[in-house]
Amino acid sequence: MGDTGRMADVSVRPALPADAPAIGTIHAATMRLAVEAGLREALDPEIAAGFDPAGFAGQWEEAIATPPSPLHRVLTALDRATVVGFAAIAPVDEEVRAGLDADPPEAEILALEVDPARCRSGHGSRLLAACVDILRQQNAGHVMTWAVQGDDPRARFLSSAGFAPLGMRRTWQVGDGTVSQIAWHAALD
Repeated sequence: MGDTGRMADVSVRPALPADAPAIGTIHAATMRLAVEAGLREALDPEIAAGFDPAGFAGQWEEAIATPPSPLHRVLTALDRATVVGFAAIAPVDEEVRAGLDADPPEAEILALEVDPARCRSGHGSRLLAACVDILRQQNAGHVMTWAVQGDDPRARFLSSAGFAPLGMRRTWQVGDGTVSQIAWHAALD
């Protein structure tokens, strides 16, 4: 059966509270890698230990079980029954919208993460397509997301999906370094 049979084994669905431990593990790993890309160096082991999968899992379980609004969604990418990625969407924060000129995005992809061992298998594209489908149903015309400056694979993915830099930046301290994130946006034609 080859690849045809394999394609039926991958999917995206709404996240369940039981998915939170896998989501937490994926988020801790991808966040650590993104921060290292932004700093352009490996994290000190003490700082790296702060990327705790259980801590992330608890936050995601709450977001899945009790979303702040019907516009907040968490999705999971599956390879058979294994959670291999996740995405989260929400309305854009009003403070961010106020800082933008014309056509501010209505929606934000808060997270779109794939298990580093499962990258380049189409899971990210499937998650993005599912996010776009939901956002169109919510009548969103534009979407934004943030990417760590220096995370070149993420920038290439976003660019290939039709996103462009929005002209906004935010920073945060990690140890003795500073990590910058760039806002990206796309129209939902």
